[in-house]
Amino acid sequence: MSVRGTARVEERFVAAGDGVRLWTEQRGPAGGEPLLLVMGAQASGVGWPEPLVDALAERHRVIRYDHRDTGRSTWSFDERPYRIADLADDVVAVLDGLGIARAHLVGMSLGGMLTQMVLADHPERVLSATLIGTSALSTAPYTPPGGGSVPVEELPGIAPEVLEMWARPVADLGEEAEIERRVEHWRVLAGGGLPFDADFYRALERRVIAHTGHHRAGTAHGRAEHSGMLRTEALARNEVPVLVVSAPAEPVFPPPHPRHLAQAVRGAYVVEVPGMGHALPPEVHGPLARAVLAHTASAA
Repeated sequence: MSVRGTARVEERFVAAGDGVRLWTEQRGPAGGEPLLLVMGAQASGVGWPEPLVDALAERHRVIRYDHRDTGRSTWSFDERPYRIADLADDVVAVLDGLGIARAHLVGMSLGGMLTQMVLADHPERVLSATLIGTSALSTAPYTPPGGGSVPVEELPGIAPEVLEMWARPVADLGEEAEIERRVEHWRVLAGGGLPFDADFYRALERRVIAHTGHHRAGTAHGRAEHSGMLRTEALARNEVPVLVVSAPAEPVFPPPHPRHLAQAVRGAYVVEVPGMGHALPPEVHGPLARAVLAHTASAA
C-alpha cells in the first residue's frame, strides 16, 4: 500500500482463469462504493489518467486493472489463446478477487463492450454502468430523431485514418520510437475536437511503459476470437442505470453510435462531453468526472 497525495493506493494481484493473474489498484475511501474502470483493447489500466482517477476517488473506492496481455498482468495469449468474452469474465474475476459484491462499472472502447457483457450476463454485480467510446452489442436498428429505422450495419464506420494506422505493421525500433508511434496514434484517436497536447500523451505512455516494464506493443486483443459478443435481448431488458457518454469528435464509434447505444440498452441516457474524441485529454477530465459522479449518485 502507498499514498499518492491524499489518496490511499493499494496494489494487488487477483486470479483469473487459466493461471492468469491480473494486476489491480484501489484508490479512495475504503468505505466508498466501488467503481471499477475497464480500459480498451491493448490498454493498461494505467491508461486511465491520474487526475480523472483522483477525481472519481473523492467519492468512490476506485479500482483499475490491467487486462490480460497488458501492463503487469499475465501475458499468455500466444501459449493459451482466449476469447474477447473471456476478458468480460475477467471483470467479474476482479470483483471476486477483491471481495466486491457489486460495483459501478465505467468502460471505455472495448472496455465499454466488456461492460455491456457483464451488464447482460451478471446484472446483479452492477450498481450502475457508464459506457464511453463504444458501440452497442445489439442488432436492434437505430431510430433517428426524425423517425425511420437504420440497420446497424449502415451506421457510420471507423474513420479511414484510424483504420490506416491500425493496418500499419508495428516494428520494434526502440522505446523512444515506440513512444512517438503511440503519440501519433493518440493524435488520430483524439479526433481534432480539442487542441492536441503531444507532451501529455508522451508522459502517459512513459508511465505505461514504466508500469509494464517493457515497450513491446501488444496485439493479443486484436487476434482474440470476437464471436458470441452480441447481447441484444438482454440489453433490451436491462434494469441497471446506464449512462452513455457521447463524444462529438469520436473517430472510432462516431455519432449517432451513442444514441443508438442508449436506444439498445433499456433505460440508458446520453450526456455529451464537448470536443471529446476517442481519448482522455485533460480538457475532458472535469466534465467526464462530473457526469460519472452525478450518474453514480443518482443510481445510489
